Amino acid sequence: MYGVAIDQVFGNVNIDVSNVVFDSRKVVSNAVFIAQKGVTVDGYLYVNKAIDLGAIAIVCENVPTEKKQGVTYIKVNDANVALAIMASNFYDNPSSKIPLVGVTGTNGKTTIASLLYQLFKKAGYKVGLLSTVKIMVDEVTYNATHTTPDSLTINKYLSEMSTQGVEFCFMEVSSHGIHQYRTEGLCFSGGIFTNLTHDHLDYHKTFAEYRDVKKKFFDDLPNSAFALVNQDDKNGSVMVQNTRAKKYTYGLKNYADYKTQILENQFGGLLLKVNNNEVWTRLIGRFNAYNVLAIYATAELLGMEKVETLRLISDLESVTGRFEHIISPEKITVIVDYAHTPDALKNVLETINSIRTKNEELITVVGCGGDRDKKKRPKMGHIATTLSTKVIFTSDNPRGENPESILNEMESGVEPQNFKKTLIIEDRRQAIKTACQMAKRNDIILIAGKGHETYQEIKGERFDFDDLKTVQEFLKQLQK
Repeated sequence: MYGVAIDQVFGNVNIDVSNVVFDSRKVVSNAVFIAQKGVTVDGYLYVNKAIDLGAIAIVCENVPTEKKQGVTYIKVNDANVALAIMASNFYDNPSSKIPLVGVTGTNGKTTIASLLYQLFKKAGYKVGLLSTVKIMVDEVTYNATHTTPDSLTINKYLSEMSTQGVEFCFMEVSSHGIHQYRTEGLCFSGGIFTNLTHDHLDYHKTFAEYRDVKKKFFDDLPNSAFALVNQDDKNGSVMVQNTRAKKYTYGLKNYADYKTQILENQFGGLLLKVNNNEVWTRLIGRFNAYNVLAIYATAELLGMEKVETLRLISDLESVTGRFEHIISPEKITVIVDYAHTPDALKNVLETINSIRTKNEELITVVGCGGDRDKKKRPKMGHIATTLSTKVIFTSDNPRGENPESILNEMESGVEPQNFKKTLIIEDRRQAIKTACQMAKRNDIILIAGKGHETYQEIKGERFDFDDLKTVQEFLKQLQK
């Protein structure tokens, strides 16, 4: 279906290939090796190794001067694009066989994609999911390593979904995935835009570039697809300026095709009026009102009956690590959330503050990831200390950075009047323990930043660490 723009060919192209790979360690006899330029490693350096392992064809941006006999060399403009299109073709273009809906934006991607999977499963369909948390081929679960996997992985699982008779697939589409052409060659039936806030500027450098990369996803949608955008985000209209897809909007504040109003907001859930229909959901907070509205709109655009959609929405369960909450016997409420951007943290804290009375303390445990956008660290520190009664700054995933430096940068955003309610405890386990010890009856603890993650990444190693299990352990100790 799709073709690759080829500059030059050296050798025979009429050959049968066994596989398409971009990792030389996975080369098998008669495979095509694509010398992809990664963020840190150039696959060109591994061309000879791939040939030694049995590669029969090499796709690359720079053809070696010395060519090995019996090997076909294909020079392309962009190896990333070539990989994506060849992966799609190798697996017989599976995205053209399943209605595939992509969700993009800074926040809400995982929640919307996962809840759509859950909704359509409850409606009796076979459903696929490609998300940060996990990959689902109907009822079979696979571990996810990236928000948007590499092109081969995407098409491999889409092919498996097609074989298993999956009827809909919902996919998170990250800015990294778009920029690196991992979604090139995929046939999307719809696209959803959630919002755009400060994130990934270590990678994209400017907000304008970050926005334009997201916009490319909608630019590439076919006229048979739908584009559903958040009308309350000023970037919503930008996303669909050049799209060929049918445009639809959703929102709480501005005029939109799909509207909702929050009638009740409490820790038990939300009562919403969606396009004049009342619906109760166990999901919590204003940001989830947007997520529910996007789900409702998408279900209708995919042909589901409105009454059925509303019924199923009331039965949806929260997504792992997304405003996941427990209440201890001492009536301490603990919320674990993936909020790792300034806007996401602000949304979660404002939601908690809109529900709690002023008698309870709100104790926030939060950190920032290492080797990532440093500009958001002071903002995160400012937001946490402004909207909480007590704050503990701690390690998130420091990766290759010194945790102390990250915490100092967070602290630089704290206003003088908020220093007295701020603690710095580098060890995340100790920070969570301290929060539990500080909490009194009816208090609220927010543990932000890692959500569903079950590890900490420190100096290139991953160590087991689960926020929810850790806090449950300390809450049990308080009962003794």
